[in-house]
Amino acid sequence: MKFNIRGKKVEVTEPIRTYIETKLGKLDKYFENPEELTANVVIRIRGAEQIIEVTIPAKKVILRGEESHKDLYAAIDLVSEKIERQIRKNKTRMHHKNNRANIADFIVDFDIQPEEEETETIVKRKQIEMKPMSEEEAILQMNLLGHEFFVFTEMHSGATCVLYRRKDNSYGIIETN
Repeated sequence: MKFNIRGKKVEVTEPIRTYIETKLGKLDKYFENPEELTANVVIRIRGAEQIIEVTIPAKKVILRGEESHKDLYAAIDLVSEKIERQIRKNKTRMHHKNNRANIADFIVDFDIQPEEEETETIVKRKQIEMKPMSEEEAILQMNLLGHEFFVFTEMHSGATCVLYRRKDNSYGIIETN
């Protein structure tokens, strides 16, 4: 896997770079062609917390993890474990016939083992590519991203839908007309 490591208000030293590449490099065993993937890593500081955000865009899915800790090396360990857990947790969903084309990049034959004050301003805006997919594929994508909701275009009806995780850990869908 290739790495794009950058720091926001943090100098990324060679020992930090090496540690990140070593820890995230262990994820190569889950990918068919890891040399074709690039892990985007952003390190930033908020107060005493060191925050590391890792995004690995594969062809049809995106793996994402974010962790914070007072020790940067501990945060790196946590985010690496988090992404590995996402892959392992979603192994069975990725193995279904419907999703095999979407997870061609993955190897799935492994064993399973201080509050900030609220503001009412928009602090981030994203543009997403809406690809037609089934509800099961949307659940897989949402879980791999680690988000609580996911916006997608439903494959059969063409409707824009919002998939979300309910408090009881089941899923709900909001469909548009």
